[in-house]
Amino acid sequence: MSSISLPAEFTLHRKNSYNRATTLKWIVSHARPYWWIVIMIVIGAIGNAALAAYVPVLTGDAFNSMIESPPDTSVLLPLALIIGISQVIRGVLQLGRNFGAELMAQRMERDIRDELYLSLLGKSMTFHNLQPVGDTMARSTNDVREVNFMFNPGVNLVVGSFMFIIMLFFAAPRYHPSLLITPTIFTIIYFIGLARYLKSLAPITDEVRATFGDMNTHLSESLDGVEIMKGAAQEGAEVDRFVSNARKVRDAFVRQGDLEGRYIAMLLLGTAYAGGLVHALLLFRAGTIDLGAVVAYFGLLRLLEFPTFTSTWAYSQISSGLSSARRILELINRETHLDQNAVGRATEMRGEVEFRGVSFAYPYPEGDAVIQDVSFKIKQGQTVAIVGQTGAGKTSLARLINRTYDVTSGQVLIDGVDVREWNLAALRSQISIIEQDIFLFSRSLSDNIAFGKPGATKEEIISASIASQAHDFILDFDQTYGTVVGERGVTLSGGQRQRIALARAFLTDPRILVLDDSTSAIDSATEDKIQRAIANAARGRTTFIITHRLSQIRWADLIIVFRKGKIAAIGTHDELMKTSEAYSRIFRE
Repeated sequence: MSSISLPAEFTLHRKNSYNRATTLKWIVSHARPYWWIVIMIVIGAIGNAALAAYVPVLTGDAFNSMIESPPDTSVLLPLALIIGISQVIRGVLQLGRNFGAELMAQRMERDIRDELYLSLLGKSMTFHNLQPVGDTMARSTNDVREVNFMFNPGVNLVVGSFMFIIMLFFAAPRYHPSLLITPTIFTIIYFIGLARYLKSLAPITDEVRATFGDMNTHLSESLDGVEIMKGAAQEGAEVDRFVSNARKVRDAFVRQGDLEGRYIAMLLLGTAYAGGLVHALLLFRAGTIDLGAVVAYFGLLRLLEFPTFTSTWAYSQISSGLSSARRILELINRETHLDQNAVGRATEMRGEVEFRGVSFAYPYPEGDAVIQDVSFKIKQGQTVAIVGQTGAGKTSLARLINRTYDVTSGQVLIDGVDVREWNLAALRSQISIIEQDIFLFSRSLSDNIAFGKPGATKEEIISASIASQAHDFILDFDQTYGTVVGERGVTLSGGQRQRIALARAFLTDPRILVLDDSTSAIDSATEDKIQRAIANAARGRTTFIITHRLSQIRWADLIIVFRKGKIAAIGTHDELMKTSEAYSRIFRE
């Protein structure tokens, strides 16, 4: 391994950088690359509103022509043609506005989803251990989709409706300046009412998104633990819990609908119609304006229908989108306390490992240290067995080597260099940990084996499978290495999954190999073959074996006995059987 070029875990490459200071700045920074679409939307909205306002103006002119004595019908055809052509142009502009809004919404959804996915991949295991998967899925799917809807139809309709209000202020004064009174009063009350409405709506939409996340969390946990649930005959209790969560979501939506139903916009519109028409008729009676102006002005007042109708749900969509954006940004901004050290050491390891006064306590829940003042040194190429009772801290010890977690105090050194001074990608790419709970992706066996080395050839994959004793059972499948396993590898037995994991480790050729009770599900007939495979794999690399199997412990160069987070004894098997009561007790039990 001459060079390391893998992406570091916590700063995966992003095409764009975004301002994450506040939710609004974050959304704007996502929209900024598509400024040309914003211009398209605004031009389309202005053109659409202007041509919509042009129709009642022409209608008023036509009305005046018809009430003349004698009626001047010669203007009707030109006016009709102008109206027809203007509305065709309006339709094109409206199409452009809607297309631009949809294009922008879809692109922003893609960008936000990509940013969130990269952020999740870059989070530490502390984050993933504490963050419910169901809630993460809700934010990654439903919340991201809500941000899409915030832009289209939300922002799209709000921009369009705002232009309709503006056009009324441009067109009404052409008949009489005082005709601005009604639209001015309407606009003031409209935006005051809208501000109060949005202030009341925000916490409700936050609750809607939060309750949906809680419901999704319970659903995810129920599906993951369905075997345990069925084994304990607790289907009824889990259904009751889900129904309770679903009821909370429903209640939140009902509260949102109730607030939307009490919004005063429709009442305000009717009042504006009545007040504006009375005002125009009074001016007509005084001889200040003609009848055509009254007709045109009332037609212009009807432009207020669009902002009124859209405000009853478009602003609700924007509020939901903002709530979703806050939830997404909160997840992205969640701190990870593990520094990747991108400029750290990235050379090939020899495999010498040393623990110096290491203590460790999990960040959550806070409690006593699970590892306390541990010190030992392993030479390059040695095989070390770590034994101890359940809960002694053996797995926690292994997770400190590749910086799944960082030590609370002390140092873990590889080749004499603190692991925190290594480039994280370089460190982890040369350490392979195989745990008892094997995770396989819902992909082909070949892809699962080559997961750590995507460019591996078929010959390399087969060679690794033979070394892990997996080749023979893979050939028994109809599609051999092309066989797609079920989610988490459920279509394979425990022993088969572990042999696939061993093949994956052999293929990456790590300098340090950690086997965390990884052969517990292998039957006796296969165990001897696996032992030889592990022995071959251990040559030339440092190997840690966490196990209770005497057959694996005997041939270790060094055995470390763990008890309550401390080293109780250290030595060879024969030495410890004579000198360590804690070690000999493990085999008696």
